[in-house]
Amino acid sequence: MNYRKALVFTATASVAMVALAGCSASAGSASNDKPAADPKSLTLALVPSQDQAGLVNTAKPLTDMLTKALGMPVTGVVSKDYQAAVEAMGAGQAQIGFLPSLQLWQASDMYKASVVLQTERNGNITYPAQFMTNNPDKYCTDKPVERDGKLFCNGADALKGPAGLSSIKKVKGAKVAVLGPGSPAGYIYPILALKNAGFNTDSDIQQIPVTANDASVLAVYNGDAEVGFSFWDARDIVKSDKPDVGQKVVVFALTDEIPNDGVALTKDLSPKLQKKITKALEDYSDTDAGSKVLTSIYSITKLAPANPKTLTVVADAAKKLGLQ
Repeated sequence: MNYRKALVFTATASVAMVALAGCSASAGSASNDKPAADPKSLTLALVPSQDQAGLVNTAKPLTDMLTKALGMPVTGVVSKDYQAAVEAMGAGQAQIGFLPSLQLWQASDMYKASVVLQTERNGNITYPAQFMTNNPDKYCTDKPVERDGKLFCNGADALKGPAGLSSIKKVKGAKVAVLGPGSPAGYIYPILALKNAGFNTDSDIQQIPVTANDASVLAVYNGDAEVGFSFWDARDIVKSDKPDVGQKVVVFALTDEIPNDGVALTKDLSPKLQKKITKALEDYSDTDAGSKVLTSIYSITKLAPANPKTLTVVADAAKKLGLQ
């Protein structure tokens, strides 16, 4: 299957995409001997790490800030899936992308987008994917320990991967909540860990498809799957609705570290506008109000200058699974 094929945006995004069509067409008709003018409005593409409608509302303070700082309307939209956000940027339907690490690499490699910022979370620039379960007696070789109201076992409370991967052999035959193949934490790194443990992931586990990290947590919480994959620690996303999620869903293994997500800008934006967007976002993340909003969107505590070279490791992992 070719995961680079063009994918469409959700209905949430469709109105904004239509509104931008005229702008994109006029920019494309500019003379070859002078650069196209910057657009009169911008679209910020978000990937669906949680409830899509809720994510647009959560991101509104961010788009309102950008609208004011840039002096032009900025609209937030949620893509159908991770890959759709990349294709929207390549097609000129979105100019700013808050993207996971693989999609940052793809936007740069495929469409020459500029990777300008990467996320810090509590000072960390990488994170592990987590294996979580509602059946700790099966997967935990030791007694689960509590950290910040959430349970971990097999050394996963160290909060840094890899940890507990010897226990994933017990996943064989289980129902497993799995995100789409574009997700580094919800698919690529945990599936690669299972393959390295000798699994045929098409036949040795029962894959339960989910669309976002919170859905993976809830699939385990509700008993629809015995095991789930997600970024660390996606349990926090559903804690307000499921206060006991940290006790019912136990993290028992962590993958290798994954480069953090970040921000990409399309190549069609002028260097001046790219610099203005980058500064506005970085300055916003340095404020208490901005950090609070970014934390509510993607658990971001700070946005810092990006090092695109760090993204090659996740591209290499995807290639090992035949996804590149």
